[in-house]
Amino acid sequence: MQSMLRIKTLLRRRAFDVLNTHSGHDSLVAGTAGRLAGTPLIVRTRHLALPISSLATYNWIPHRVIAVSHFVRRYLISAGVAEKRVQTIYDGIVKPQPVAHSTLRAELGIGDDAFVACMVAIMRDKKGHEDLIAAVRPLVDTHPKLHVVMAGDGPWLERIKGIVDNLGLAHRIHLLGFRSDVPNIFRGSDIFVLPTHQEALGQAFIEAMAAGLPVIGTHVDGVPELIEDNVSGLLVPPHDPVALRAAIVRMMDEPALRERLKNESLRITERGFTVGDMAHETANFYRRALHERGHRR
Repeated sequence: MQSMLRIKTLLRRRAFDVLNTHSGHDSLVAGTAGRLAGTPLIVRTRHLALPISSLATYNWIPHRVIAVSHFVRRYLISAGVAEKRVQTIYDGIVKPQPVAHSTLRAELGIGDDAFVACMVAIMRDKKGHEDLIAAVRPLVDTHPKLHVVMAGDGPWLERIKGIVDNLGLAHRIHLLGFRSDVPNIFRGSDIFVLPTHQEALGQAFIEAMAAGLPVIGTHVDGVPELIEDNVSGLLVPPHDPVALRAAIVRMMDEPALRERLKNESLRITERGFTVGDMAHETANFYRRALHERGHRR
């Protein structure tokens, strides 16, 4: 309650036109404060593919809702959010600066002739780490140049490490933990793989594609809005290590495919997935919603 009153006071004193919240808690606390303060436009952004826990933080508190993918927008509407209140605005990234040389292979002690598949994701449920391990396990013997790099920290780190160690694959599946040099990892890799089970959109895909990596994803939730199968990447069913293995082998065996997908990946920042595009669309959304609500500055 104290936080709500402080936010209410701030909103009234500064006379903000727009309040945008991004989670259930801040939507409840700050959004209610905005209502009490009479803020002209309150917006809730939905970033997740999970079931919503409170319809009130979409229908009663905010005036409008932003969804980060068409999948999320369709889900919100099916859950009871009024269609006219929800608009899709894709997440965007800062266009990456080229990395001249990667230190990844030297760090791991693998040669330039190795084939490196990288996965950058928080170590938690539904990201598909175990699927990737299962897909790669038979390839260790048949494709001796294949290495997998998993970058990311999280609650499943020790679990995934235990699986890799028990299989005796630590020399081929490299767990890097949290890394702040993701562009360096991308530059040292040949492909990007994220066999996620649930994804509102998938910013890691955007970052990997912008770095020029051919990508393998899953046909789930918002991912197909980023990746068109066999055009801008390869898509496989979720929970399917066999199909994932086939996609990895195809990437390894077909250099022309990798080159074609790489060239298409690099176009991702031309398709509206930059911070600039996101900011422009969001500002226009705010202006339009304020006009619709009859607010005049």
